[in-house]
Amino acid sequence: MPLPAPTEPTTGSPSTTAPGSATTTRPAPAPGDALNARTAAPGAAWADLVSAALLGTDRRRPPVAARPGQAGAAALLDAAAVSTVRRRAALRPAPAGERPAPAPTDPRPPLPPAARRRLSLLLADRGGAAGSRRGTAPDLTELLPQWLAAAGERGYRAPEALLPALLDAARARTDLRPAALALAGPRALWLARLNDEWKFALRGIGSPTASPAAADPESVRRLWEEGLFAERVALLAAVRRRDRRAGLELLATTWPTERAEDRLMFVDSLREGLSSADEPFLEQTLSDRSRTVRATAAELLSALPDSALAGRMAQRARTCVSLDRTVPTDTGGKGQAATTGPLIVVEAPHECDAAMQRDGVAPRPPSGRGERSWWLAQLVEAAPLETWPERFGGRGPAAIVALPVADDWRTELHDAWCRAAVRQRNADWAGALLGTPTAPAQPSEVSPGGSSRDPAKLLAVLPEEERAAWVAEFIAAHGLSDAFRMLGICAVPWAEPLGRAVVDALDIARDAGSYPWSFSGVMGLAERCLDPAAADRLDMLTAITDEPEGASPGAGGYWSEAFQRLVGTLRLRATMHAELTPPARETP
Repeated sequence: MPLPAPTEPTTGSPSTTAPGSATTTRPAPAPGDALNARTAAPGAAWADLVSAALLGTDRRRPPVAARPGQAGAAALLDAAAVSTVRRRAALRPAPAGERPAPAPTDPRPPLPPAARRRLSLLLADRGGAAGSRRGTAPDLTELLPQWLAAAGERGYRAPEALLPALLDAARARTDLRPAALALAGPRALWLARLNDEWKFALRGIGSPTASPAAADPESVRRLWEEGLFAERVALLAAVRRRDRRAGLELLATTWPTERAEDRLMFVDSLREGLSSADEPFLEQTLSDRSRTVRATAAELLSALPDSALAGRMAQRARTCVSLDRTVPTDTGGKGQAATTGPLIVVEAPHECDAAMQRDGVAPRPPSGRGERSWWLAQLVEAAPLETWPERFGGRGPAAIVALPVADDWRTELHDAWCRAAVRQRNADWAGALLGTPTAPAQPSEVSPGGSSRDPAKLLAVLPEEERAAWVAEFIAAHGLSDAFRMLGICAVPWAEPLGRAVVDALDIARDAGSYPWSFSGVMGLAERCLDPAAADRLDMLTAITDEPEGASPGAGGYWSEAFQRLVGTLRLRATMHAELTPPARETP
């Protein structure tokens, strides 16, 4: 049944009489009682104030407490003013919340004043004309990642006042997060717990401060059992960096109850710091109920040349690939007589048995791929590369790669070796498969069946100096059209031979009247990767030259603009690094 409407007390009338009812007397409430009641129910306070104002304070007592000597109308207006401010601020009166714990200290040294101002400018410009390739002004947005990396290498901490802007930048660009969180330190995590928009920082990607200290095993256990999935992945990686065995023990405590997609991510996280100590766990994982988990475990085991799985794969691969010293080979091309010499002979597997499938061989090939060639590729890719010198009479990688292969199996075999070289990080095999940069084989010779090899991945296996020298020779011989991805994996700043080769190729393209926007990607890389010391000798390229016949209209002006921006960016990078260098202390 509905509740009766409350009756307001009136001043000057201590009793009320209804027809047919007895007379009742109610005392007037104390001045503070009405205010306390309204404070307990803030949603009704505004309506009560309006009613009192409409009826008048002589007929309806204001639901507020008046100060000594204050008239009821004045008290009503004061209360209305306070309530109006609250309503406009969208706030309800509430008890004060518990104060957050103080932010943790960061013992790292602060940025020098000039570097602090530079960071403020870089963060303020991140929402500007990013990505525009016109004009001569440097693109500050693209310099922010390099600045963060340089500041982190010098061990500085981010200024407290710039932490919100730094976290906003990292939220908008995932590529900034590792360096930004490392520079922000533990105070970024403190702020992230107070702002949902910065929750990504709690995942600890790239930040060593995100995981509990090793001396607090209870915090480690609690975060592992109760944390978000991304936090748990970061925690596992952090624990493994300190103690691989402890990391595996932590993973084993909840492994049987994890979801398949989570198990896959946990296994994949073992790539960092993978060692023979992980083999027993990965060998057990080959029997996991998830196919993708089994495949990932098999891939990791094949990257350990001394693992039992690698030995089994090597045995299978040896039965499929062998050297025949007596088979005639036609190495001279069409119309030339056959010669006799060593020849690699391939006999692909005829079945994919249960043991092969347990070791990670997928039985069903992709669309358009033959079953036997698919099985062969997986066996060769997973076999240790040390298998082949022994199999081919002690030959080294370059000599093995140069051997002819029978029955058009060359592409399949070489592509599998390429993937094995990348997986096993074998620089000798990567260099042999890359070939000579000045005279690479024609595509028709290398991949008649459509090779899937990626030169950039092979280059990433080589040492930095050797990688830069190879790309420099490639650019000198073939230009920049096919070198963009190769340049992207070279160490920054580019070594002198590579930097000079890039600048020379750009100069040649300008003199030939090439369309400048076709080289905007390479020019952008040069701005970020060239040695800043090259700025002075590049000044001569900033002049507008005569456009050759047949050149794109206005190409000369565009090229001049691009080179001016390149020189300006290199000088700004030099200034940025100088600002990050602490001033030398005066000796007494």
